[in-house]
Amino acid sequence: MKLTILVTLLVTVVAVAVVTMNSSSQKGDSGVGENAPNPSRNGIDLERRINAFATEMVADSGYRPPSRVERRTVAEGVGLLVDGRRAEAGRKLAEVDFGVRTLTDRATGRRYAEVADAAGEANRGWGRVYVGLGAPVRWSVQVPHPVADADSERLGSAVLTGQPGGVLVVAGAHRRAGRGDAADVAHRRDTVFHAVCDELTERRLPGVQLHGFADSTEPDYDVIVSTGRDRSTEARESGRRLARALGGRDFEVCRAWARTCVLEGRENKQGRAAAELDVPFLHVEFSHSVRSDAARAGRAVAAVRSAVAAWT
Repeated sequence: MKLTILVTLLVTVVAVAVVTMNSSSQKGDSGVGENAPNPSRNGIDLERRINAFATEMVADSGYRPPSRVERRTVAEGVGLLVDGRRAEAGRKLAEVDFGVRTLTDRATGRRYAEVADAAGEANRGWGRVYVGLGAPVRWSVQVPHPVADADSERLGSAVLTGQPGGVLVVAGAHRRAGRGDAADVAHRRDTVFHAVCDELTERRLPGVQLHGFADSTEPDYDVIVSTGRDRSTEARESGRRLARALGGRDFEVCRAWARTCVLEGRENKQGRAAAELDVPFLHVEFSHSVRSDAARAGRAVAAVRSAVAAWT
């Protein structure tokens, strides 16, 4: 009797083990794992983390202009991450006291590398970069004026987490934090923000840069979409694609290539650098009414996601 019970228990244990192994094998074969876009109980709310960085750090940060070596070192480190060379990237970034941390977004299960100042984030104000892992990097979303363009960082973080293959570049200080316009990264080339965006452009990654305007600035429109100085067919098609996506979600869009709009971003330094290399770049301005309304902001994010999806 005891022998029979023992044999029965043994058979049950073996059967359970086989089922577990098969289940694990099937997950691996189907691509379900740490890189898959499935919710993760062990992750963090990445959008909340990025938005908190803006509201808690950027809003009160000082700004120290980086040297040429410092900004190039950060940019090269980000480039190594984009190339999948994580260890080399960590060593390069450590040369200027930047660190790399791998984070898993709880909502999607996707992993991201966070590049952040490990020494003087509140003093140097050089910003952060988030690089999507587990899929080839194909595009960037840029937020040059967090806090100053209220809630633009929320749009940027939501675009990043909603579509794989992206890089988010966020400025680290209010645009008025530095002496003169030193911290206004959209209009300067001597910043970490520009160096990183330039590194991505040199890898021919198209970018979309998000801004905000007061409703009274352009009262007839919700969004202004521009390709900056780039008049190429490819750039205009990217702009038309985004404008169609926005229009289909009930936004009034000023198309800068078709008529005169305010805030067309033609002097934007990242846009000009992209135009020099014939890399698509979109300069997008959202009204305050769009950015401050959760439902409208959600529709705006969905439109931008659909546009960058075409770049993948």
